[in-house]
Amino acid sequence: MTEPAIHVTSEIGPLKTVILKRPQAEIENITPDTMEQLLFDDIPYLPIAQAEHDDFAQVLRDHGTKVLYMNELAAQALTDPQIKAAFLRQMLQESGFNKGIVYEQLYDYLLNLSEQAMVDKLIAGVRKKELNMEKLTLRDLAEDRANPFLINPMPNSYFTRDPAAAIGDGLSINHMTFAARQRESLFMQYIIQYNPRFKGQNVPVWRDRNHQSHIEGGDELVLSDHVLAIGLSQRTTASAIEDIAGNLFKNSAYDTVLAISIPHNHAMMHLDTVFTMINYDQFTVHPAILNDNAQLDIYILTPGVNGTINISYRNDLKNVLKEVLHQSSIDLLPTGGGDAVVAPREQWNDGSNTLAIAPGEVVTYDRNYVSNELLRQHGIIVHEVRSSELSRGRGGPRCMSMPIVRDDL
Repeated sequence: MTEPAIHVTSEIGPLKTVILKRPQAEIENITPDTMEQLLFDDIPYLPIAQAEHDDFAQVLRDHGTKVLYMNELAAQALTDPQIKAAFLRQMLQESGFNKGIVYEQLYDYLLNLSEQAMVDKLIAGVRKKELNMEKLTLRDLAEDRANPFLINPMPNSYFTRDPAAAIGDGLSINHMTFAARQRESLFMQYIIQYNPRFKGQNVPVWRDRNHQSHIEGGDELVLSDHVLAIGLSQRTTASAIEDIAGNLFKNSAYDTVLAISIPHNHAMMHLDTVFTMINYDQFTVHPAILNDNAQLDIYILTPGVNGTINISYRNDLKNVLKEVLHQSSIDLLPTGGGDAVVAPREQWNDGSNTLAIAPGEVVTYDRNYVSNELLRQHGIIVHEVRSSELSRGRGGPRCMSMPIVRDDL
């Protein structure tokens, strides 16, 4: 039986195929001066980060998951010279170059690389010294002298969860919040259109990247074959949630979207950094998103008449989950056991960012040992992966993976 191009109807169905991105030269192209702009708090040590990522990929393979790599899929999508050229023109435009000497040099330099080398170079970044300095103008040389790059690196690209998210048999290709990451979803646009695995499959795009309002995959959680949870967060706006909900209600079996409001800050940038589904009736949750009465703001979106959307308000997370998932009880497992010191420390290191590979079976970072032990006490099978360097990017196993095929429950 041929595997579908995209099929994800839950967060916990056995994981069959996933897209990863192994950290490469882009990680070593972060500097102390550019860390904040590139959304990093530290600079990972690349050889260890790669070894840890390889370990992560192998754990997935060992449990029956096919691993695909985003940069390889992108290169395979660009074998037609005209498509390669069109992609490069758009990437240069989104990198700030439309015409002129620098544009021409960048275009000629990159187009003459192989498809794989071009993709990897765009992700790694292009330094000024790689071009012919004699042909650069005074403005080119003098502008932003502190930055050695003409095309900035994309070090966040190993977090493949965010640029696009599979929902049912389709996906969202996301307009992301910060300039440092917005170019990343262009790769997925071309992969879906032109990679042989996806080309001609008529994969629905529930929301494309051509918007002003933003949404990111870390905020999109597929709870069932008809219920989606989306974080109302630093990285995802209310208008984007309404937009994707309307498209899903009109064109798919999805009839319920939970917009879950979380604090808008760097530590809790996405819903999946504070809340993930790990079993039919079990979830991780960071206590800091709940008030003193264990409540938070939840807006339930359902289809109205004539394409409108009905919105109701609730604040009891357990009861909402019981209702929409038809469960008699819900087990919320607090990050770090809810301890006032351990919980924020392990959440900072993505203790809540679990990746389910089957119901009740997850991949986590080894450094979050308190949270991991609590999961085991509640009957969850936990596969730990090394995390000393990968965690410096502020993303865990769920952030580093884009599931595209899961078995139905």
